Amino acid sequence: MENNVEEYGQMNFTLPHDVVTLPSAGMFYKNKKDAIKVGYLTASDENILLAGGQDMTLNLLRAKVFEPGMRPEELLEGDVEAILIFLRNTAFGPEMELTLKDPKTDREFKTNVRLDEMNIRRGQKPAEDGTFTVTLPTSQTTVKLKPLNYGETMDLSRQIQSYPQGRVAPRRTLRLQKEIQRVGETTDKGEIAKFVETMPIADSKFISKFMNDNEPRLDMSRVIIAPSGEKLTVNVGFGVEFFRPFF
Repeated sequence: MENNVEEYGQMNFTLPHDVVTLPSAGMFYKNKKDAIKVGYLTASDENILLAGGQDMTLNLLRAKVFEPGMRPEELLEGDVEAILIFLRNTAFGPEMELTLKDPKTDREFKTNVRLDEMNIRRGQKPAEDGTFTVTLPTSQTTVKLKPLNYGETMDLSRQIQSYPQGRVAPRRTLRLQKEIQRVGETTDKGEIAKFVETMPIADSKFISKFMNDNEPRLDMSRVIIAPSGEKLTVNVGFGVEFFRPFF
């Protein structure tokens, strides 16, 4: 599949496109590219939008990322967000309408936010291989961590959804097993899984906060003034509402 994607990117290089700066600055990729070529939405892309479904985002990325050697599945979530915002802004404009509830009156109201005013959140710089090495506060174990790419996040979602109804899906431990690349001196996946199962919850919370603070992302939060004058902070999502202008 990698070769097909690379050829597809080269084939579409001459189509209308622009360059999107990546929040990751390329620090987590082998090629270290800090920006990639992305095509504009066209009439043929309406088929992808109309189809919707869980694979809509991936299908859009496969159709619109024109950068040879860059597979959409390997992009970090923050970089995917930047590409989606570019696609939406260039197709529909930067304003997005949200339906919110006034916390004081409990009444719904509509407001607009702009998607061209996004700040990039970056934490500490990773190692050359795109990982972080930290010492956990409770167990005092040294672990190497890696942010999940888009493909790994989708795999995680599929694993969780496959669990039978009534059973608790191990959402947290599955994610930790993907994020942790090394425990002490071992990189054995079986040993890492055993370590995760008995990890103190304080260490688990530490990893969650560390990754949230240091994975490069767009700041999607906005402060909105409700009709009553109350302030509320909302996070712009990438659900159905994101491409609502098309529908």
